[in-house]
Amino acid sequence: MKNILITGGAGFIGSNFIKHMLATYDYKIVNLDLLTYAGKLNNLNNLDNKHNYKFIQGNICDRKLVEKIFLDNKINTLINFAAESHVDRSIEDPEIFLKTNVLGTQILLDTAKKFWKINTHDKHCNKYKDKVKFIQISTDEVYGTLGSSGYFTETTPLAPNSPYSASKASADLFVRAYNETFALPINITRCSNNYGPHQYPEKLIPLMINNCLNDLPLPIYGDGQQIRDWLHVYDHCTAIDCVLHYAPSGQVYNIGGNNEITNIKLVKTIIHQLGKSESLIKYVNDRPGHDRRYAIDNSKITTQLNWIPKYTFNQGLKETIDWYSLHT
Repeated sequence: MKNILITGGAGFIGSNFIKHMLATYDYKIVNLDLLTYAGKLNNLNNLDNKHNYKFIQGNICDRKLVEKIFLDNKINTLINFAAESHVDRSIEDPEIFLKTNVLGTQILLDTAKKFWKINTHDKHCNKYKDKVKFIQISTDEVYGTLGSSGYFTETTPLAPNSPYSASKASADLFVRAYNETFALPINITRCSNNYGPHQYPEKLIPLMINNCLNDLPLPIYGDGQQIRDWLHVYDHCTAIDCVLHYAPSGQVYNIGGNNEITNIKLVKTIIHQLGKSESLIKYVNDRPGHDRRYAIDNSKITTQLNWIPKYTFNQGLKETIDWYSLHT
């Protein structure tokens, strides 16, 4: 029986993952979320009556609370979605990103090591290690930026360019270190840009959809030629599911949707699907340290774990636009 602690489970990706897991398995799920501006319990409507689901409001930086959750619920799996994740906010206030993304992750690692009785590489001291796992949910932004060709692989050096991506890269290195030093069973996943229903509207796709629906300006950084690879949140969830069940300890997996598109082309696609005018586009000053291109090579997870993304970008974007059209 897996007793899974999911941190940040009221956020966009975490809530979708919880719903996927509860629909697929009979595992016990404990959701720890601080409910900051981007965490919404209505993302998890109708789950309170589930016998195997529990919500706890709290901070991953609260060591006593995290230890109590481990003790009370016999946690043997931890999947860490909890993070401050908006680049613009990290430029305005880097400190909160350091506290949540780095210090919070270290507290989770330390608690897992303590309760799973993992202290050395001596196999005789690690009697629980084959029954436990810590998964860190990270981002392709830790790799920095690409030129016009090439892809991020799991061996691409980390070169973060924003306080947000620097905090996530730092957390990844702590996770790696706990595996190397203490033999804590871990995996790290690094995904491309997620999209889909229920995403907080500060992110590019829901922001542009909502603004279009309300005939508001569509702010585009710089020339709009920045390239991103887009991954439907459902596909991301099934990839994490594969990592949880099949990935060997210590491995890193890139998760991408094979959907590269420039920001300006994406925005124009949304405009045309909603029957609006391109006159809504408003070019604004580019943000500092804005990465030019992200693109993921996901061949490791597709070949080793047999994961394949289900959604084409056109299909996923249309469904996402339809959902926001009904819920805005």
